[in-house]
Amino acid sequence: QSLSQRLQVQEKEMELVKAALAEALRLLRLHAPPSPLQDPDTPAPTRDRYACCHTPSSSSFQGPLGASGLPPTCGPSLVSRGTQTETEVETEPSPGPPGLSNGPPAPQGGSEEPSGTQSEGGGSSSSCRVVVDTPLFSVEGISVKMFLRGRPITMYIPSGIRSLEELPSGPPPETLSLDWVYGYRGRDSRSNLFVLRSGEVVYFIACVVVLYRPEGGPGGPGGGGQRHYRGHTDCVRCLAVHPDGVRVASGQTAGVDKDGKPLQPVVHVWDSETLLKLQEIGLGAFERGVGALAFSDQGAFLCVVDDSNEHMLSVWDCSRGTKLAEIKSTNDSVLAVGFSPRDSSCIVTSGKSHVHFWNWSGGTGVPGNGTLTRKQGVFGKYKKPKFIPCFVFLPDGDILTGDSEGNILTWGRKTYGIVAQAHAHEGSIFALCLRRDGTIPEHFGAVRAIAEGLGSELLVGTTKNALLRGDLAQGFSPVIQGHTDELWGLCTHPFQNRFLTCGHDRQLCLWDGEGHALAWSIDLKETGLCADFHPSGAVVAVGLNTGRWLVLDTETREIVSDITDGNEQLSVVRYSPDGLYLAIGSHDNMIYIYSVSSDGAKSSRFGRCVVRKLGWRVGHSHSR
Repeated sequence: QSLSQRLQVQEKEMELVKAALAEALRLLRLHAPPSPLQDPDTPAPTRDRYACCHTPSSSSFQGPLGASGLPPTCGPSLVSRGTQTETEVETEPSPGPPGLSNGPPAPQGGSEEPSGTQSEGGGSSSSCRVVVDTPLFSVEGISVKMFLRGRPITMYIPSGIRSLEELPSGPPPETLSLDWVYGYRGRDSRSNLFVLRSGEVVYFIACVVVLYRPEGGPGGPGGGGQRHYRGHTDCVRCLAVHPDGVRVASGQTAGVDKDGKPLQPVVHVWDSETLLKLQEIGLGAFERGVGALAFSDQGAFLCVVDDSNEHMLSVWDCSRGTKLAEIKSTNDSVLAVGFSPRDSSCIVTSGKSHVHFWNWSGGTGVPGNGTLTRKQGVFGKYKKPKFIPCFVFLPDGDILTGDSEGNILTWGRKTYGIVAQAHAHEGSIFALCLRRDGTIPEHFGAVRAIAEGLGSELLVGTTKNALLRGDLAQGFSPVIQGHTDELWGLCTHPFQNRFLTCGHDRQLCLWDGEGHALAWSIDLKETGLCADFHPSGAVVAVGLNTGRWLVLDTETREIVSDITDGNEQLSVVRYSPDGLYLAIGSHDNMIYIYSVSSDGAKSSRFGRCVVRKLGWRVGHSHSR
């Protein structure tokens, strides 16, 4: 019992220490006057380590920080005692820049001790405890200690900075603008591919809606270009295009902002020509996210299904942004929704083992006064599939549905029952389009979405996040490709406009930055977590999650070296600027240094912490 209580007290004290240190750092940044740092010609303090800072008892110590009363290598460590925070100063060896020696600087000033210093013991020295409101810097080193996620971190000021006045006081003047978005989200989303009246292809990935013109713009395969709608604050999950081919509705999921505040699901209606938001619909009305969207045949109404447990179905006035009707649809997943093109009062939804026909009336004049009634689709003698991911309306008003059994079912618009069945595929059907069937190269994945282009052209989105373009006679070729899982490794070519990526989908991809296209990709067979180009650009090193790391020829894509260091994942690989060494950081708490030669022999290794980032100093002999 007493041990548990002591542990709780210690945990509370640690939280107080962290809070005090964070506040002290903030106050230091706001109020501390700039101070010159130690000159390289000034002798540095001794490398001996003491329990606390020792100074002559008859004089106060005046180091480079002036009134702080600390030698250059004193680093702060906060101790919580009630409501007061004390700073215990410890002398620690720090890897100072070349040319700095370690020796105590001469004392300066008078005989008075610094304020708050308590003498402990006699002799020619005394321990000091300095009560301060802000943390103190270790100037030779030059280090500042703070906590990140509860772990103490020592950070060093670059050796080239002579005074705090040289430190930048604000963000850099440069700004970033989005030029190109690589990839397409087809693996886990639907209703995500359409062609606008302008001929642009619209789709989404992350929180960006991409408008891609295959031809007629600068850059890209075949001379294509991109524009981007960036009004969303979290991942977009569905799209719908207005019958006029200009306005677009996009729904986002719930999330949190950079400050941890919740972001509510919402639907944006925006103009694809100007990229301006016209209407914000349903802010605070949806739960978890927006799962499916559809415009009515005239574009006056918008139907929305959210991702709550009841999958609320609601109808909205597009021009006013008001809700006209709402009802709980089902506790099962809802994957698709659509208005009948012949009758805007008829709405169809489909999903897990169901097809529902909805009729809505009233509410056009009074918000929230409309009603929705449901008729459940009758499967009768036909086997009920596990999922019905998609449907399309026929010109006469009947409905075709594609299901997880590979069947296409025809439903009567008045009987709500199945009138015909055709077995089309061995696997699940994810998308339907009123054209002849065709084939897609297998390595691009299964078809997720289909959109009609100009003439006989088709746009096809696949489950492997590829966007294909072509027709049934000439076949299909990729115009947009991307990874299908989390992306972890990224490095740029030393002198070409190319970059390389790897991730959990086990693909290693080299991208052409000028053409915005995939140059080549190979299957690593294992998860790739980090990569780095050799300064010559001839080879690239890739670290895997099993402790293996590979060196590949960037032209032939052949593996020229395959080495394993431990059995933990590799966090970082970096070549030295002169290309003579390769450093590898592993989660086995080791850094491996290799001399880059024909035999790839190991030269040395050091380190006792989990390595997350690593870089080389100018001059190959020092890593940081």
